[in-house]
Amino acid sequence: MAMEKTFQAVLAATGSFFAITVIFAVIYILLKGAKSKSTCSRHRRTVAVRNNNNNPARLVDESASFDPKLKFSMEEVLKATKNFNKDLVVGDGGFGLVYKAQLSDGLKVAIKKLDPDAFQGFREFQAEMETLGELRHPNIVKILGYCVSGADRILIYEYMERGNLDRWLHESSSTDLDGYDDTAGLKLPLSWKTRNKVVRGVANGLAYLHGLEKPIIHRDIKASNVLLDREYEAHIADFGLARSIDTSRSHVSTQFAGTMGYMPPEYKEGFTVATVRADVFSFGILMLEIATGRRPNLPSAFDGKEMGLVEWARKMVANNRQMDMVDSSIAREDLDEGSVKRYFEIAGECAHESARQRPQMKDVVQLLNELPT
Repeated sequence: MAMEKTFQAVLAATGSFFAITVIFAVIYILLKGAKSKSTCSRHRRTVAVRNNNNNPARLVDESASFDPKLKFSMEEVLKATKNFNKDLVVGDGGFGLVYKAQLSDGLKVAIKKLDPDAFQGFREFQAEMETLGELRHPNIVKILGYCVSGADRILIYEYMERGNLDRWLHESSSTDLDGYDDTAGLKLPLSWKTRNKVVRGVANGLAYLHGLEKPIIHRDIKASNVLLDREYEAHIADFGLARSIDTSRSHVSTQFAGTMGYMPPEYKEGFTVATVRADVFSFGILMLEIATGRRPNLPSAFDGKEMGLVEWARKMVANNRQMDMVDSSIAREDLDEGSVKRYFEIAGECAHESARQRPQMKDVVQLLNELPT
Protein backbone atom coordinates (compact mmCIF):
# COMPACT_ATOMS: atom_id res chain seq x y z
CA MET A 1 0.00 0.00 0.00
CA ALA A 2 2.77 2.36 0.97
CA MET A 3 4.59 1.37 -2.22
CA GLU A 4 1.48 2.21 -4.29
CA LYS A 5 1.13 5.66 -2.66
CA THR A 6 4.81 6.37 -3.28
CA PHE A 7 4.43 5.39 -6.94
CA GLN A 8 1.40 7.66 -7.32
CA ALA A 9 3.29 10.53 -5.73
CA VAL A 10 6.17 10.06 -8.15
CA LEU A 11 3.78 10.05 -11.11
CA ALA A 12 2.08 13.21 -9.86
CA ALA A 13 5.43 14.98 -9.38
CA THR A 14 6.60 13.90 -12.81
CA GLY A 15 3.39 15.14 -14.39
CA SER A 16 3.67 18.47 -12.61
CA PHE A 17 7.30 18.88 -13.69
CA PHE A 18 6.41 18.07 -17.29
CA ALA A 19 3.53 20.56 -17.27
CA ILE A 20 5.72 23.31 -15.79
CA THR A 21 8.43 22.56 -18.37
CA VAL A 22 5.93 22.88 -21.21
CA ILE A 23 4.64 26.18 -19.83
CA PHE A 24 8.17 27.63 -19.55
CA ALA A 25 9.01 26.38 -23.05
CA VAL A 26 5.97 28.17 -24.48
CA ILE A 27 6.83 31.37 -22.61
CA TYR A 28 10.45 31.18 -23.87
CA ILE A 29 9.33 30.73 -27.49
CA LEU A 30 6.93 33.67 -27.23
CA LEU A 31 9.56 35.92 -25.68
CA LYS A 32 12.15 34.90 -28.27
CA GLY A 33 9.74 35.67 -31.06
CA ALA A 34 8.96 39.09 -29.58
CA LYS A 35 12.66 39.85 -29.18
CA SER A 36 13.37 38.77 -32.76
CA LYS A 37 10.71 41.16 -34.06
CA SER A 38 12.23 44.06 -32.12
CA THR A 39 15.67 43.76 -33.78
CA CYS A 40 14.64 45.73 -36.87
CA SER A 41 15.59 49.40 -36.74
CA ARG A 42 12.38 50.72 -38.29
CA HIS A 43 10.21 48.07 -39.91
CA ARG A 44 10.22 44.51 -41.12
CA ARG A 45 8.51 43.06 -44.17
CA THR A 46 8.32 39.60 -45.71
CA VAL A 47 8.01 39.44 -49.50
CA ALA A 48 8.68 36.75 -52.09
CA VAL A 49 11.41 37.53 -54.63
CA ARG A 50 13.24 35.56 -57.31
CA ASN A 51 16.87 35.97 -58.30
CA ASN A 52 18.19 36.53 -61.83
CA ASN A 53 18.29 32.79 -62.48
CA ASN A 54 14.59 32.53 -61.58
CA ASN A 55 15.41 30.17 -58.74
CA PRO A 56 12.80 29.42 -56.03
CA ALA A 57 11.68 32.41 -54.00
CA ARG A 58 13.55 33.62 -50.93
CA LEU A 59 12.20 35.65 -48.04
CA VAL A 60 13.33 39.17 -47.23
CA ASP A 61 14.67 39.16 -43.71
CA GLU A 62 15.00 42.81 -42.76
CA SER A 63 14.90 46.40 -43.98
CA ALA A 64 15.46 49.60 -42.06
CA SER A 65 15.71 53.35 -42.46
CA PHE A 66 17.87 55.89 -40.66
CA ASP A 67 15.42 58.62 -41.66
CA PRO A 68 11.97 58.39 -39.99
CA LYS A 69 10.40 59.94 -43.10
CA LEU A 70 11.65 57.12 -45.34
CA LYS A 71 10.84 53.44 -45.53
CA PHE A 72 12.52 50.80 -47.64
CA SER A 73 11.78 47.26 -48.68
CA MET A 74 13.58 44.78 -50.90
CA GLU A 75 10.52 44.77 -53.12
CA GLU A 76 10.93 48.48 -53.81
CA VAL A 77 14.71 48.15 -54.25
CA LEU A 78 14.20 45.47 -56.90
CA LYS A 79 11.66 47.66 -58.68
CA ALA A 80 13.83 50.79 -58.51
CA THR A 81 16.90 49.00 -59.90
CA LYS A 82 14.88 46.95 -62.43
CA ASN A 83 16.09 43.83 -60.65
CA PHE A 84 19.64 45.24 -60.54
CA ASN A 85 19.86 45.99 -64.24
CA LYS A 86 23.46 46.45 -65.38
CA ASP A 87 22.43 49.56 -67.36
CA LEU A 88 21.87 51.36 -64.03
CA VAL A 89 25.36 50.62 -62.67
CA VAL A 90 27.24 53.86 -61.93
CA GLY A 91 30.28 52.48 -60.17
CA ASP A 92 32.07 49.84 -58.18
CA GLY A 93 31.75 50.83 -54.53
CA GLY A 94 34.13 48.18 -53.24
CA PHE A 95 32.78 44.68 -52.48
CA GLY A 96 29.88 45.32 -54.84
CA LEU A 97 28.24 47.41 -57.55
CA VAL A 98 26.47 50.75 -57.12
CA TYR A 99 23.22 51.44 -58.98
CA LYS A 100 21.42 54.69 -59.67
CA ALA A 101 17.74 54.37 -58.76
CA GLN A 102 14.59 56.37 -58.15
CA LEU A 103 12.18 55.32 -55.41
CA SER A 104 8.40 55.39 -55.73
CA ASP A 105 8.24 58.78 -54.00
CA GLY A 106 10.59 60.27 -56.61
CA LEU A 107 13.72 60.31 -54.41
CA LYS A 108 16.94 59.58 -56.29
CA VAL A 109 19.26 57.24 -54.42
CA ALA A 110 22.44 55.23 -54.90
CA ILE A 111 21.98 51.56 -54.07
CA LYS A 112 24.98 49.35 -53.35
CA LYS A 113 24.55 45.61 -53.57
CA LEU A 114 27.35 43.89 -51.71
CA ASP A 115 28.91 40.86 -53.34
CA PRO A 116 27.66 37.84 -51.35
CA ASP A 117 30.70 35.82 -52.44
CA ALA A 118 33.23 38.34 -51.10
CA PHE A 119 34.60 36.93 -47.87
CA GLN A 120 34.73 40.42 -46.39
CA GLY A 121 31.20 41.30 -47.53
CA PHE A 122 29.50 40.81 -44.20
CA ARG A 123 32.28 42.59 -42.33
CA GLU A 124 31.92 45.53 -44.71
CA PHE A 125 28.18 45.62 -44.16
CA GLN A 126 28.66 45.69 -40.38
CA ALA A 127 31.31 48.41 -40.68
CA GLU A 128 29.07 50.57 -42.88
CA MET A 129 26.18 50.19 -40.42
CA GLU A 130 28.28 50.97 -37.34
CA THR A 131 29.88 54.04 -38.89
CA LEU A 132 27.62 55.68 -41.46
CA GLY A 133 24.37 55.04 -39.62
CA GLU A 134 25.27 57.53 -36.90
CA LEU A 135 27.47 59.98 -38.81
CA ARG A 136 26.12 63.40 -39.72
CA HIS A 137 28.49 65.76 -41.49
CA PRO A 138 28.17 67.72 -44.76
CA ASN A 139 31.33 66.06 -46.13
CA ILE A 140 30.37 62.48 -45.23
CA VAL A 141 28.01 60.60 -47.54
CA LYS A 142 24.67 59.99 -45.84
CA ILE A 143 23.32 56.47 -45.64
CA LEU A 144 19.53 56.36 -45.76
CA GLY A 145 18.87 52.73 -44.96
CA TYR A 146 19.49 49.10 -45.79
CA CYS A 147 17.81 45.84 -46.74
CA VAL A 148 18.87 42.26 -46.01
CA SER A 149 17.65 39.20 -47.90
CA GLY A 150 19.42 36.01 -46.94
CA ALA A 151 23.02 36.47 -48.08
CA ASP A 152 22.16 39.67 -50.00
CA ARG A 153 22.90 42.97 -48.28
CA ILE A 154 21.78 46.25 -49.80
CA LEU A 155 22.83 49.76 -48.74
CA ILE A 156 20.84 52.85 -49.76
CA TYR A 157 22.72 56.17 -49.94
CA GLU A 158 21.88 59.72 -50.88
CA TYR A 159 22.55 60.22 -54.58
CA MET A 160 25.53 62.34 -55.66
CA GLU A 161 24.79 64.01 -59.00
CA ARG A 162 28.40 64.41 -60.15
CA GLY A 163 29.58 60.91 -59.33
CA ASN A 164 33.04 60.17 -57.95
CA LEU A 165 36.07 62.42 -58.13
CA ASP A 166 38.12 59.87 -60.08
CA ARG A 167 35.99 60.28 -63.20
CA TRP A 168 36.45 64.06 -63.12
CA LEU A 169 40.21 63.81 -62.78
CA HIS A 170 40.88 61.04 -65.28
CA GLU A 171 37.99 60.82 -67.77
CA SER A 172 37.88 63.47 -70.49
CA SER A 173 34.37 62.71 -71.73
CA SER A 174 30.94 61.81 -70.41
CA THR A 175 27.99 60.04 -72.07
CA ASP A 176 24.29 60.30 -71.39
CA LEU A 177 24.38 56.60 -70.50
CA ASP A 178 26.84 56.72 -67.61
CA GLY A 179 24.13 57.36 -65.01
CA TYR A 180 25.18 60.87 -63.99
CA ASP A 181 23.48 64.20 -64.48
CA ASP A 182 26.29 66.16 -66.14
CA THR A 183 25.89 67.02 -69.82
CA ALA A 184 26.94 64.35 -72.30
CA GLY A 185 30.00 65.06 -74.40
CA LEU A 186 33.30 66.71 -73.51
CA LYS A 187 33.69 66.98 -69.75
CA LEU A 188 35.38 70.25 -68.81
CA PRO A 189 38.32 69.86 -66.41
CA LEU A 190 37.86 70.97 -62.83
CA SER A 191 39.19 74.46 -62.19
CA TRP A 192 41.89 75.14 -59.60
CA LYS A 193 39.27 76.79 -57.39
CA THR A 194 36.97 73.77 -57.56
CA ARG A 195 39.85 71.39 -56.84
CA ASN A 196 40.72 73.39 -53.75
CA LYS A 197 37.07 73.23 -52.68
CA VAL A 198 37.12 69.44 -53.01
CA VAL A 199 40.36 69.17 -51.04
CA ARG A 200 38.94 71.29 -48.22
CA GLY A 201 35.78 69.20 -48.15
CA VAL A 202 37.69 65.91 -47.81
CA ALA A 203 39.92 67.46 -45.14
CA ASN A 204 36.89 68.63 -43.15
CA GLY A 205 35.29 65.19 -43.39
CA LEU A 206 38.44 63.42 -42.22
CA ALA A 207 38.98 65.91 -39.39
CA TYR A 208 35.43 65.16 -38.24
CA LEU A 209 36.03 61.39 -38.30
CA HIS A 210 39.37 61.66 -36.47
CA GLY A 211 37.92 64.10 -33.94
CA LEU A 212 35.06 61.89 -32.75
CA GLU A 213 35.07 60.69 -29.14
CA LYS A 214 35.85 57.28 -30.60
CA PRO A 215 37.85 58.25 -33.72
CA ILE A 216 37.12 56.52 -37.01
CA ILE A 217 39.93 55.63 -39.41
CA HIS A 218 38.69 55.39 -42.99
CA ARG A 219 41.70 53.40 -44.30
CA ASP A 220 40.83 53.79 -47.99
CA ILE A 221 40.91 57.47 -48.88
CA LYS A 222 41.18 57.77 -52.67
CA ALA A 223 39.60 59.66 -55.57
CA SER A 224 36.97 57.00 -56.31
CA ASN A 225 35.79 57.14 -52.68
CA VAL A 226 35.10 60.87 -52.87
CA LEU A 227 31.66 61.70 -54.28
CA LEU A 228 30.62 65.10 -55.61
CA ASP A 229 27.16 66.65 -55.37
CA ARG A 230 25.71 69.10 -57.88
CA GLU A 231 27.74 71.97 -56.37
CA TYR A 232 30.96 69.92 -56.41
CA GLU A 233 30.95 69.60 -52.63
CA ALA A 234 33.00 66.57 -51.57
CA HIS A 235 31.48 63.67 -49.62
CA ILE A 236 33.66 60.85 -48.28
CA ALA A 237 32.14 57.46 -49.07
CA ASP A 238 32.71 53.70 -48.77
CA PHE A 239 33.44 52.87 -45.15
CA GLY A 240 33.85 49.15 -45.74
CA LEU A 241 37.41 49.16 -44.40
CA ALA A 242 36.80 51.74 -41.67
CA ARG A 243 37.71 50.99 -38.07
CA SER A 244 36.94 52.76 -34.78
CA ILE A 245 39.66 53.19 -32.17
CA ASP A 246 39.59 54.05 -28.48
CA THR A 247 40.95 57.45 -27.52
CA SER A 248 43.20 55.70 -25.01
CA ARG A 249 44.94 53.89 -27.85
CA SER A 250 46.86 55.23 -30.82
CA HIS A 251 45.96 52.36 -33.11
CA VAL A 252 44.11 49.11 -33.47
CA SER A 253 45.63 45.94 -34.89
CA THR A 254 44.05 44.95 -38.19
CA GLN A 255 44.67 43.21 -41.46
CA PHE A 256 46.39 44.75 -44.46
CA ALA A 257 44.00 47.24 -46.08
CA GLY A 258 43.97 50.11 -48.53
CA THR A 259 44.65 50.79 -52.23
CA MET A 260 48.01 50.67 -53.99
CA GLY A 261 49.43 54.13 -54.49
CA TYR A 262 47.62 55.60 -51.48
CA MET A 263 49.04 53.40 -48.72
CA PRO A 264 51.72 54.81 -46.38
CA PRO A 265 55.34 53.60 -46.58
CA GLU A 266 55.17 51.99 -43.13
CA TYR A 267 52.90 49.31 -44.65
CA LYS A 268 55.84 48.15 -46.77
CA GLU A 269 57.80 47.56 -43.59
CA GLY A 270 55.13 45.25 -42.21
CA PHE A 271 53.51 47.84 -39.94
CA THR A 272 49.88 47.15 -40.85
CA VAL A 273 48.01 48.61 -37.88
CA ALA A 274 45.35 51.24 -38.61
CA THR A 275 46.26 54.78 -37.55
CA VAL A 276 44.91 58.25 -38.21
CA ARG A 277 48.35 59.13 -39.61
CA ALA A 278 47.81 56.56 -42.37
CA ASP A 279 44.65 58.43 -43.37
CA VAL A 280 46.66 61.67 -43.41
CA PHE A 281 49.20 60.12 -45.78
CA SER A 282 46.45 58.94 -48.14
CA PHE A 283 44.97 62.43 -48.03
CA GLY A 284 48.37 63.90 -48.98
CA ILE A 285 48.51 61.57 -51.98
CA LEU A 286 44.97 62.60 -52.92
CA MET A 287 46.03 66.26 -52.77
CA LEU A 288 48.83 65.52 -55.23
CA GLU A 289 46.50 63.58 -57.53
CA ILE A 290 43.88 66.36 -57.52
CA ALA A 291 46.43 69.06 -58.35
CA THR A 292 48.50 67.15 -60.91
CA GLY A 293 45.90 64.90 -62.52
CA ARG A 294 48.33 61.99 -62.17
CA ARG A 295 47.26 58.58 -60.90
CA PRO A 296 49.15 57.54 -57.74
CA ASN A 297 49.48 53.92 -58.84
CA LEU A 298 51.22 54.81 -62.11
CA PRO A 299 54.86 55.92 -62.44
CA SER A 300 55.85 59.52 -63.19
CA ALA A 301 59.03 60.48 -65.00
CA PHE A 302 61.68 62.92 -63.75
CA ASP A 303 64.73 63.51 -65.94
CA GLY A 304 63.94 60.35 -67.86
CA LYS A 305 63.68 58.18 -64.74
CA GLU A 306 60.39 56.64 -63.65
CA MET A 307 59.35 56.85 -59.99
CA GLY A 308 56.32 56.99 -57.70
CA LEU A 309 54.14 60.08 -57.41
CA VAL A 310 55.50 61.15 -53.99
CA GLU A 311 59.15 60.88 -55.02
CA TRP A 312 58.41 62.72 -58.27
CA ALA A 313 56.63 65.50 -56.37
CA ARG A 314 59.53 65.91 -53.93
CA LYS A 315 62.03 66.22 -56.75
CA MET A 316 59.84 68.73 -58.59
CA VAL A 317 59.44 70.85 -55.45
CA ALA A 318 63.17 70.65 -54.74
CA ASN A 319 63.78 72.07 -58.22
CA ASN A 320 61.20 74.85 -57.72
CA ARG A 321 58.97 73.47 -60.47
CA GLN A 322 55.63 73.57 -58.64
CA MET A 323 53.87 75.41 -61.47
CA ASP A 324 54.91 72.64 -63.86
CA MET A 325 53.34 70.09 -61.50
CA VAL A 326 49.82 71.48 -61.93
CA ASP A 327 47.51 69.60 -64.29
CA SER A 328 48.07 71.02 -67.77
CA SER A 329 44.29 71.25 -68.32
CA ILE A 330 44.02 74.03 -65.72
CA ALA A 331 44.16 77.60 -67.05
CA ARG A 332 47.42 79.24 -65.91
CA GLU A 333 45.74 82.61 -65.45
CA ASP A 334 43.72 81.05 -62.61
CA LEU A 335 46.87 80.14 -60.68
CA ASP A 336 48.64 82.14 -58.01
CA GLU A 337 52.22 80.88 -57.74
CA GLY A 338 52.49 81.51 -54.01
CA SER A 339 49.24 79.65 -53.36
CA VAL A 340 50.30 76.73 -55.59
CA LYS A 341 53.62 76.40 -53.77
CA ARG A 342 51.93 76.46 -50.37
CA TYR A 343 49.42 73.85 -51.58
CA PHE A 344 52.18 71.41 -52.53
CA GLU A 345 54.00 72.17 -49.28
CA ILE A 346 50.91 71.09 -47.28
CA ALA A 347 50.53 67.98 -49.46
CA GLY A 348 54.17 67.11 -48.81
CA GLU A 349 53.72 67.46 -45.05
CA CYS A 350 50.73 65.09 -45.16
CA ALA A 351 52.60 62.57 -47.33
CA HIS A 352 55.71 62.69 -45.14
CA GLU A 353 57.76 59.48 -45.03
CA SER A 354 57.65 59.49 -41.24
CA ALA A 355 54.20 59.02 -39.72
CA ARG A 356 55.17 61.09 -36.67
CA GLN A 357 55.98 64.08 -38.86
CA ARG A 358 52.55 64.17 -40.48
CA PRO A 359 50.12 66.80 -39.13
CA GLN A 360 46.73 66.03 -37.63
CA MET A 361 43.76 66.58 -39.93
CA LYS A 362 42.38 69.40 -37.77
CA ASP A 363 45.66 71.25 -38.36
CA VAL A 364 45.53 70.46 -42.08
CA VAL A 365 42.08 72.05 -42.25
CA GLN A 366 43.45 75.23 -40.69
CA LEU A 367 46.40 75.30 -43.11
CA LEU A 368 44.12 74.84 -46.12
CA ASN A 369 41.76 77.56 -44.92
CA GLU A 370 44.69 79.99 -44.96
CA LEU A 371 45.11 79.47 -48.71
CA PRO A 372 43.47 82.07 -50.98
CA THR A 373 40.17 80.80 -52.42
